Amino acid sequence: MGRVPTDSSDPTSTPDDDSAEFTYPVVFRINRVAYFTVPMVALMVILLMGASLWFAFGFVVPVALHLWIRRLRTVVNEDGLTAVGGLSTTEIPWSDIAGLQFPRWSPVRAVLTNGKRVRLPAIGFRDLPALNVVSKGRIPDPFEAAAERDS
Repeated sequence: MGRVPTDSSDPTSTPDDDSAEFTYPVVFRINRVAYFTVPMVALMVILLMGASLWFAFGFVVPVALHLWIRRLRTVVNEDGLTAVGGLSTTEIPWSDIAGLQFPRWSPVRAVLTNGKRVRLPAIGFRDLPALNVVSKGRIPDPFEAAAERDS
């Protein structure tokens, strides 16, 4: 049974064919390297506590950061996408997706048929081949299209 990568850490492990087996839902999460910020923020709070014990309330920040990183994800299923953001969850059926937008320095956005844009947390440009496979071709793979154009 093939594994569809859902982490941006290894773009080379994308399945080469459309026959990869997977089970829905497929969850795209933020790269696990993001969790290294949590102990760094906790260390900063500990250092600040040396100045005043009132900074002990700052331990709320690394806990909230950990929960936020854990919550952000994009879930793909047979019916569409579910974008789980920091404070909201948006379900998008496949029929409402007109395309994807890649703004500079911000998350990928799904462009809906009504013109609205919805952020897709944890989806990067390198995730498009995997997203193409799990969406069963509804979202095109630009790498495959470029390879076909060059040959």
